[in-house]
Amino acid sequence: MSQPSQPRVVIVGGGFGGLYTAQALRKAPAAVTLIDRRNFHLFQPLLYQVATGGLSPEDIASPLRGVLKRQKNTRVLTGKVADLDPARGVVRLEDGAEIGYDTLVIATGAHHHYFGRDDEWSALAPGLKTIEDAITIRRRVLLAFEAAEREPDPDRRRALLTFVIVGGGPTGVELAGALGDLARHTLPGEFRGFDPAETTILLVEGLDRILTGFPPGLSQAAARSLAGLGVQVRTGVMVTDIAADHVMVRDAAGSETRIPTFTVLWGAGVRASSLGAVVAQRTGAEQDRAGRLVVGPDLSLAGHPNIFVIGDLAHFQQDGEPLPGVAQVAMQQGQFVADVLRRRRAAQPVPPFRYKDKGVLAVIGRHEAVADIGRLHFSGLPAWLIWVFVHINFLIEFDNKLKVMTQWGWNYVTRRQGARLITGEAEPVWQQLPLAPLDPAE
Repeated sequence: MSQPSQPRVVIVGGGFGGLYTAQALRKAPAAVTLIDRRNFHLFQPLLYQVATGGLSPEDIASPLRGVLKRQKNTRVLTGKVADLDPARGVVRLEDGAEIGYDTLVIATGAHHHYFGRDDEWSALAPGLKTIEDAITIRRRVLLAFEAAEREPDPDRRRALLTFVIVGGGPTGVELAGALGDLARHTLPGEFRGFDPAETTILLVEGLDRILTGFPPGLSQAAARSLAGLGVQVRTGVMVTDIAADHVMVRDAAGSETRIPTFTVLWGAGVRASSLGAVVAQRTGAEQDRAGRLVVGPDLSLAGHPNIFVIGDLAHFQQDGEPLPGVAQVAMQQGQFVADVLRRRRAAQPVPPFRYKDKGVLAVIGRHEAVADIGRLHFSGLPAWLIWVFVHINFLIEFDNKLKVMTQWGWNYVTRRQGARLITGEAEPVWQQLPLAPLDPAE
């Protein structure tokens, strides 16, 4: 273990930002403590595959203690940070325990944002940020197909087989593509009462195109690929209400439409974690409209050079725009903070953080993806192959890489997705879903 005289670095959050900070400090003369409310690191970019039965949760999660066990200067604590006292240099956990720090790195990410309708819509339209979210979505999607198998009324069956995804960003696009692939290539032949190809998948986006972070040409290519999977893309459409059996949408002309559906999935917005408000109150840090904390050129808070904020919780301006909440930003910021600490210890000048954009990718379905890498903008199989390589490469542990490669290879050859399990209890909204009685003669 590290000696008590060494500077204490406390990292809050075991996502990409926190974990990359810890790993970059593996040889630093510091006592590093990583705190997370979960005991594992989650590879969020592949959550949609858990939600649609392509992968199991353990395929994309790695125990933090296992990942960091060879770092002798690092310990892992499971707990939720509820407060901090900058004057005393301590963070306080929910159970009241206090942990002292000389340097604090906060990387607690973001959660779903329903634009002021959280209490009403969160239970009806789950987002996709955690393993529990993915399992909830998987359960609701599969239960909808199971209910359709028992439903004799064609209108009600049509509603059961209608899936509405709100938000045309990468999460919504990837989820829509995976659902389209599931309905048209995996499930056909497994049901007797209906054809899964009858499934209606609606991707609703309030702006004039999907994937607005990509060039317009790639947005159009993604829309074409989604159409090939039976996904209907509706842009310029806003969701105005969500109920247990329908969703209301309004187009640019102000016309409202009622869409009967029992499954609404949310990918439209995120907001910084609740710890951001606590930090702002304790430090006087400025927050933006999404709750992110405004950080300086070295990613520290104004007036608190020993408190850094990185990842989705940080508002950092580069070229006049805040950096996006993507994994690459968090990774680079984590490595940068570790370098800042080394430079400060050696009394060396600290250059401002500069994000190096290595490109963005979004997968649509089987061998379909879009890639925006520097001056290169392309789609189709080449983009999909790059997407596969990048995601395998960034999985944290070797056994996860091997499992995912094997599972993807099997799914690609057989078009089977073996993780289609309905687990756990149905949520209250689904417990209220009446199933048609079975005919004793059948």
